[in-house]
Amino acid sequence: MRDQPIITSLLDTDFYKFTMGMFAFLKYRGVPVKYAFKNRTTKVALTKFIDEGELREQLDAVRQLRFSKSELHYLCGTSEYGQRMFTEDYLQFLADLQLPQYDLAKDGDQYQLEFAGPWEEAIYWETLALSIVNELYFRNKIKQDGLSRFEQELMYAEAKIKLANKITLIKQHPDITITDFGTRRRFSRDWQYYIVEVLKAELGPQFLGTSNVKAAMDQSLLPMGTSAHELPMVMSGIMHGSDDDIRASHNQALVDWWDLYGWALSIALTDTYGSDFFFRDFNSIQARRWKGLREDSGNPFALGEKAIAFYQGHDIDPMEKLVIFSDGLDVEIIIEIADYFRGRIKVSFGWGTTLTNDLLFKALSLVVKVVEANGHGTVKLSDNLAKAMGQPNDIERFKRIFGHTVTLNETCLV
Repeated sequence: MRDQPIITSLLDTDFYKFTMGMFAFLKYRGVPVKYAFKNRTTKVALTKFIDEGELREQLDAVRQLRFSKSELHYLCGTSEYGQRMFTEDYLQFLADLQLPQYDLAKDGDQYQLEFAGPWEEAIYWETLALSIVNELYFRNKIKQDGLSRFEQELMYAEAKIKLANKITLIKQHPDITITDFGTRRRFSRDWQYYIVEVLKAELGPQFLGTSNVKAAMDQSLLPMGTSAHELPMVMSGIMHGSDDDIRASHNQALVDWWDLYGWALSIALTDTYGSDFFFRDFNSIQARRWKGLREDSGNPFALGEKAIAFYQGHDIDPMEKLVIFSDGLDVEIIIEIADYFRGRIKVSFGWGTTLTNDLLFKALSLVVKVVEANGHGTVKLSDNLAKAMGQPNDIERFKRIFGHTVTLNETCLV
């Protein structure tokens, strides 16, 4: 291999891949799915920075990895609020797991990269693939720009100063809590792990943990995360049929998730088919049971106001509930959101790209999303049409089914 492997542990991924992975394994084993990579920063020609053979070497190296006994032992002990997360049969499944094959080809100046297989196996590729593409890009960007050793050291020194300034601002607002959500678009593995170590030491209880399971294990932190857009997206394929069936699939995903995990992992993602539909579909019983919501697109202030009005409309004190904001955050917007909602609803922050990839080079907006489930195309509508995914005909059908009328279309910066 031309450079060292980027992924050296299958734990070097987001925690929600395991919570959703067990959901798939226990409830919908064998459902065929396909994931696809997309570079939303289209002006960056990835094929000019990443050699295809080099990318294949890194992907092949991941397929050779297996979970170690110590890693499985760590997952076995993972719990929240006294509830053990993972069952023995799921852990045995992980012990025997080899990630399914990938399909890679050039598509003009971009890469077409897909992962197909049973849902409970293919699900783990997402974060691993994104980490590989990101790190290869930045490794080669440094080489192509001819940065000397000194210039690279200066780049990291400046990044540490920026991190220190962010930490200082967060400390000035002791009610703000953050979680590292930066695995998927990190500058590098080592840089993310360094940031997690620093945040643990400097922020204390204001730093709740990290979504990266390997970093959490190494730093004795709580791995954080619940579920992502793929849960209702895959469910739409499983329940594919009439418009009513597809519409019902969103709440069925919530029902099944609660049935498996209960209150411990009851943070609901609001924007798969638009937050307006979510608040129509999330019923009064669910509103009372679930601990809160996660915002991932659109206007964060508008979403928070919707959440407050929603809970008040169900005679629920919003201060009993939590909204986790996780879209395009940096320290200034984190503070602004916290100040805006202080005393009105509890908030916390899943901080991603500008935490783990705020160095010399502009970060890329890369995603891997499920595009097929059970033989049917999947759709993500979002509260920002720039984040919408799916075939045009499917998108139009899903807009009609879910009453999606969002017009916001802002470039995805991160």
